[in-house]
Amino acid sequence: MSVLVDVKDHVATVTISRPEALNALNTATLKELDDAFIQLDGNADVYAVIVTGAGDKSFVAGADIAEMKDKDVAAAAEFARVGNAVFSRIEKFRCPVIAAVNGFALGGGCELSMACDIRIASTKALFGQPEVGLGITPGFGGTQRLARLVSPGIAKELIYSCRNVKADEALKIGLVNSVVEPEQLMETAVSMAQTICKKAPLAVSYAKKAINEGLQLDIDGGIAVEVREFGNCFATEDQKIGMTAFLNKEKGVQFKNK
Repeated sequence: MSVLVDVKDHVATVTISRPEALNALNTATLKELDDAFIQLDGNADVYAVIVTGAGDKSFVAGADIAEMKDKDVAAAAEFARVGNAVFSRIEKFRCPVIAAVNGFALGGGCELSMACDIRIASTKALFGQPEVGLGITPGFGGTQRLARLVSPGIAKELIYSCRNVKADEALKIGLVNSVVEPEQLMETAVSMAQTICKKAPLAVSYAKKAINEGLQLDIDGGIAVEVREFGNCFATEDQKIGMTAFLNKEKGVQFKNK
């Protein structure tokens, strides 16, 4: 198994573990990652997910070059399709996904982190899209998500030049949400996940859907999505619980995820 899953207190931790390959993504690992999220989707007790890499050197060093090297056009396109399908599942997953980036996040690793909702980086993290130096383009969403996260100009510079970005610069350009010392990385990610878990899970899920869908639309279309999801909240028990508790000045609200 190259993808390990642990669930505790509503938080699932998904660890990519191929230490011999710096956690690089091959077809088998992508399938395991996809299967992990399919299984977690069926676990209503999971309110947040953390994705990280095994060890202290690499989050995900990229897609497996040894597997890609001899592919023809059709096989390469299929590999990109598979990777994009997995990352799209993560991006659209029903609850927030936090990337705890502990080291190299290059190529497919950078793309995996960008498919997550929130990125927390260790001071040892290193981000980059080195593909054009190998004679290819990013293939798992890098040309699309990087430009949306940082800016088209910065994305083009990084992709065209293959320049890697250390954690402090990643924070400056908006690629990550925060940077912490390596020994604080998982603690920080878990703390953030637990904070999210204390909120109404369905409302968080609807907010995620509204943000993700709205980013693909003009402002009027995005507002229409927000109105729809706002209305959907009023069909939930948690909306009644949350608003009643607010009016009664009650603390420590316990939501039901219903």
